[in-house]
Amino acid sequence: MTRQGFLALVLHTHLPFVRHPEHESFLEERWLFEAITETYLPLLERFERLVNDRVPFRITMSFTPTLLAMLADPLLQARYLRHLDGLIELAGKEIERTRWQPPFHRLAYFYHHRLTTARQRYTDGYRQDLIGAFRALAEQGSLEPIASCATHGFLPLLEINPTAVRAQIAVGVQAFEHAFGRRPEGFWLPECGYQPGHDAFLKAFGIRYFLTDAHGLLFGSPRPKYGVYAPAICPSGVAAFGRDLESSKSVWSAEEGYPGDFLYREFYRDIGYDLDHDYVRPYLNGDGQRTNTGIKYYRITGKTDDKQPYDPDRALEQAAAHAGNFLFNREQQVGFLRTVMDRAPIIISPYDAELFGHWWFEGPEWLEFLIRKAHVDQQTIELIAPSDYLRHYPVNQRLVPSLSSWGYNGYSEVWLNGANDWIYRHVHTLADRMVAAARQFPQPNALQRRTLNQMARELLLAQASDWPFILKTGTHTGYAYRRIQDHVARFNRLHDGLQAQRLEDGWLTSLETTDNCFPFLDYRVYAPSGA
Repeated sequence: MTRQGFLALVLHTHLPFVRHPEHESFLEERWLFEAITETYLPLLERFERLVNDRVPFRITMSFTPTLLAMLADPLLQARYLRHLDGLIELAGKEIERTRWQPPFHRLAYFYHHRLTTARQRYTDGYRQDLIGAFRALAEQGSLEPIASCATHGFLPLLEINPTAVRAQIAVGVQAFEHAFGRRPEGFWLPECGYQPGHDAFLKAFGIRYFLTDAHGLLFGSPRPKYGVYAPAICPSGVAAFGRDLESSKSVWSAEEGYPGDFLYREFYRDIGYDLDHDYVRPYLNGDGQRTNTGIKYYRITGKTDDKQPYDPDRALEQAAAHAGNFLFNREQQVGFLRTVMDRAPIIISPYDAELFGHWWFEGPEWLEFLIRKAHVDQQTIELIAPSDYLRHYPVNQRLVPSLSSWGYNGYSEVWLNGANDWIYRHVHTLADRMVAAARQFPQPNALQRRTLNQMARELLLAQASDWPFILKTGTHTGYAYRRIQDHVARFNRLHDGLQAQRLEDGWLTSLETTDNCFPFLDYRVYAPSGA
């Protein structure tokens, strides 16, 4: 039976490059450790269970090069295991501490089992190679991995130097090829930031499609015949798929969507803050600063500070109900769209992967329930990847999408405002100097080549969209300031030494050891042939 419509679930996996070998323990490295434990391992477990149960599915996941670099880094892998061992020890102590508190005692066992299972899967199951686990799913056909920019640079605000935009894309494609052994079909524009004309860069690297927010298509020229429910073809020939707002909101929104349900686990109550400081201190960061441990005993309960104990069984039942509700709503949506379209529509539902498991603890279960229900309970919708739709419908309307992003107000405001606008004069200057230096040294000696490659790394890291985002949100601002200042200062010192022919081999080696992402990086990406 031919399905009436299609659903493309797209999970965007990204974290900024955070690696500090100069410190024994570093708070922001926990971003990666939390994501592995709470998101990546749970997603892999559920995807593999679906495969083993012979439940067919297709899901799309983008992988940023910074995340791929951290997942493959031996230092961070070892630190993750150390972090996990500490949490397992803490959960064991919690079993003893809560022995006369039945609701919490059960949860202590729940977390201890969850953490020990995570360690076993990470070490014995995957041999610390999560990239290989995702690659296996891709080779099996259930997962369509897609690429993203080198350091998640927000391209519309880098437009002043088109070579810098091209370099972010080029290095992103190279990192994807190193990780997955093949060219990507799709591309995730960081923050869904689209600038008219950038699709030509994607075309040059063999990209077939990218994703944009709804208004990127809806305000395109000419107006789209099918709204966001079919792709549009850009002047370059690359397809643009628009985000469906209705399905996104029901999962994104903590106020109106599923994650805010009162039965789900409360993210903001964690024993790292709730318990005596001396008791939890050994399991916090090295400086003793309170932080999340991931062991949380309460459910959302309501808009009240009086939280009730979390019940995983009731939460699981609610996740199943919400999966059914989501699927029912998509069936109704497709049923209506088929009355006004002469083709099967595609609903594009993109989310940050870290929503599933980290922010919304029950998210991975919800996703598994949704996939199973889509296979068994209905015949209206098929789960596909965007590239599959292009094979079903190779001919689509041509238009130019509009400048757009997702995030507040939809036009770059999160990444350009009074809290962070000062960044751009620095990264633009660095980009101009990088392009000039790449052209100045077409045949460098070995030390010059290493210097130029490291300059390219420092520029890419300075361009990360994470730093202006953090400055806008007001969390970890000190760290964001320091990262921007460090990368700018390192670049300028390398640049000045290159120009003065006073290169510092020892200091360069230390930078290569610290900022060690993209070992394949070739600075000549800033001097493309014909430029």
